[in-house]
Amino acid sequence: MIYGRVALLGLGLSASSMAHAMRAGGLAGEIVGFAKSPETRAVAKALVCDRVTETAAEAGRDADLVILCVPVGAMGALAEEIGPHLKPGAVVTDVGSVKQAVVDAVAPHLPEGVHFIPGHPLAGTEYSGPRSGFATLFQNRWWLLTPLPGTDEAETERLERLLKAMGANVDRMDVARHDLALAVVSHTPHLIA
Repeated sequence: MIYGRVALLGLGLSASSMAHAMRAGGLAGEIVGFAKSPETRAVAKALVCDRVTETAAEAGRDADLVILCVPVGAMGALAEEIGPHLKPGAVVTDVGSVKQAVVDAVAPHLPEGVHFIPGHPLAGTEYSGPRSGFATLFQNRWWLLTPLPGTDEAETERLERLLKAMGANVDRMDVARHDLALAVVSHTPHLIA
């Protein structure tokens, strides 16, 4: 077990796949989920989470690791809601595809003593929702972490252990390099076309 309690905020493909992978590998003591939709919460409770809450704040309370699995535009409001309820020493990461926008939206809402380690798994399918997840989604896929200056190295290494245990290849980049590299990769095919 790498983390005692993991909170997954947003319960789509990425979060449900993480839950399956963590369960399969015994990587988390408890997996707590949150989604806005009552239907999504019910499906996630039945399929992937030990417990599902009606608020993000409740899901994040006492979690050792909180993963923001919502669209980038929704992360700031989510961070604002959970910030006051995070325990000292908790780690917060995300699955957003751009990092500077996430850092700008999330970091101001996290209290002192909480470790924010932005992340971006380069994995997915055409499917969405909690029914679409599977334990091997991250196998041999890259998961980029963009730790901010001054981030606790031991906590970054702990998060890397979790991601590697879920099958991911992990690399670190700074925020600006990540966003430039991903912009080039994602826009080049459009320019060529």
